[in-house]
Amino acid sequence: MTINPLDFSDKRVLVTGGSNGIGNGIARAFREAGAEVAITGTREAKDYDSDIAGMAYHQLDLGDDAAIQALARKIGQLDVLVNNAGMVVYKRREFEAETFRKVMDVNLTATLTLSNLLKPGLAATGGSIVNIASLTSFFASAGNPAYGASKAGVVQLTKTLAVAWAKDGIRVNAIAPGWIETKMTEVSQTRPAINDEILRRTPLGRWGKPEDIAGVALFLASPLAAYTTGETINVDGGFSCSI
Repeated sequence: MTINPLDFSDKRVLVTGGSNGIGNGIARAFREAGAEVAITGTREAKDYDSDIAGMAYHQLDLGDDAAIQALARKIGQLDVLVNNAGMVVYKRREFEAETFRKVMDVNLTATLTLSNLLKPGLAATGGSIVNIASLTSFFASAGNPAYGASKAGVVQLTKTLAVAWAKDGIRVNAIAPGWIETKMTEVSQTRPAINDEILRRTPLGRWGKPEDIAGVALFLASPLAAYTTGETINVDGGFSCSI
């Protein structure tokens, strides 16, 4: 019998920020691949119009260490952790120290905190971690210093955890999405000047979709990537290599 390496039946997966956007696309892909999926969000489940059917939902603020610890106790053993949840604050408010710290806490510190807490459960299964970085991990984000710095930190943290935890049987990789159609990017999608420039710079000539990121997440968490760790894969339609 041929074994499907992308079959996640009997696997337990946690996707932070899986209630909408990229995270929801990833969560749905794992669900459709047979996994038992848990997701997090900041609002009540009923407040989301995305598809979260059949997923265990946990409401929490990832800037709250006590809430993260409580979540980790509920999750226990795990096969795949996707650190996707993130925040961005516009109108140059990220230049304010308090806002900068909040964004860093949610986007970067929580990634380390949750990964540390779930490490024993991941080691027990030979599991893997998939972190969500960004194109701004590599390019300047003039109006969002906290978002850019936090996502650059995700790339470095991915490398560090991959080396530190390889002996525990845990692989750690990251995905750097390009311009993806989500509510977070609506402001850019709806401004013709910005939208046109994004499409001009993107060789594939379109915005990405959450499903484009989900396929790579499944690959990185699967046996197909058994010898891959510490890597960040750009999924951006060629944007990062276009002049």
